[in-house]
Amino acid sequence: MSTHNQRIVSSRPMVSPALLRDEAPLADAAEAVVVQSRTAVTNVLNGVDDRLLVVVGPCSVHDPVAGLDYARRLAALTAELSDELCVVMRVYFEKPRTTLGWKGLINDPRMDGSFDVNHGLRVARKLLLDILDLGLPVGCEFLDPITPQYIADTVTWGSIGARTAQSQVHRQLCSGLSMPIGIKNSTEGDVQAAVDAVKAAASSHVFPGITDDGLAAIFSTAGNPDCHVILRGSSAGPNYDRASVEHTVGRLTKSGLPARVIVDASHGNSGKDHLRQPLVSGDIADRIAAGETEVVGIMLESFLEAGRQELVLGHAEELAYGQSVTDACMGWDVSESVLRSLADAVSRRRALRSAATMSSASSVVTA
Repeated sequence: MSTHNQRIVSSRPMVSPALLRDEAPLADAAEAVVVQSRTAVTNVLNGVDDRLLVVVGPCSVHDPVAGLDYARRLAALTAELSDELCVVMRVYFEKPRTTLGWKGLINDPRMDGSFDVNHGLRVARKLLLDILDLGLPVGCEFLDPITPQYIADTVTWGSIGARTAQSQVHRQLCSGLSMPIGIKNSTEGDVQAAVDAVKAAASSHVFPGITDDGLAAIFSTAGNPDCHVILRGSSAGPNYDRASVEHTVGRLTKSGLPARVIVDASHGNSGKDHLRQPLVSGDIADRIAAGETEVVGIMLESFLEAGRQELVLGHAEELAYGQSVTDACMGWDVSESVLRSLADAVSRRRALRSAATMSSASSVVTA
């Protein structure tokens, strides 16, 4: 009697990362977008650039056509607000589930339970390349530790979700990724777990993975100094308020880490009510306009149409166009208004700083 793979029902060959990248290569212009935007995001995180990082887009992409439609609108608005905002489009393909549910475009691209992962990887990579062709940077959540080998070269900013922040596998993964990574506090609200993850990811690690050719290998990493905490609220309530930010900054400082925080306006901070996201964003905007600097970025769940809809596997053709099938999102009109208000807040903070500098200079001259 065999003792091997007793509970594996079947297995199928998987396309190698090298083959997929050969089929859908990153063009020179797109590569320049990734390189330049990674530098820009890092500069915002480090306070070299006083813009606000905004990661905005659908909770998860289930329809590449609607996703690209959204990207075109966002690219046009981003060009208009680029002096104040460093915008990255949220393009999430993997959905962690508390129990069960659709796991995202890569896992089940046809939304019918066929789990054609190879097709999902091809669809996902094509969409990322199409968005980069618009000059718009992209951000992804990394859930499966193998997936980054297929798409990470296209990604400007990444995230680790609340359910995996304490995972050693994901902390190791972060230490080897080539872009800044935001790590969320736990679903129960444990901020220290995210702080510990940021510190762990900044260190070198050795762990198993797959090469570009799909072969098993042992990887050694240098550590990722550009990881940061995302406050996403919890089942107990929000944590985007000034006191929570100060508490988190204190924990980061105590751990010898940079004092920088991103606020997720959705999830626990909005009570999973998309109508509350503008309220959270408005509070952050008011504080930025008053001079707050510790919040360096904000995450927003936004799509073409407001709200969400139920997905019935095998009936994707019945879905409304441009509306989320996972968490409820703000619609485009509200999203545009929120982005403009955030840009205005950055402008007001600059004016406040300029006035303070002029006042200080005047005092020196008078003295």
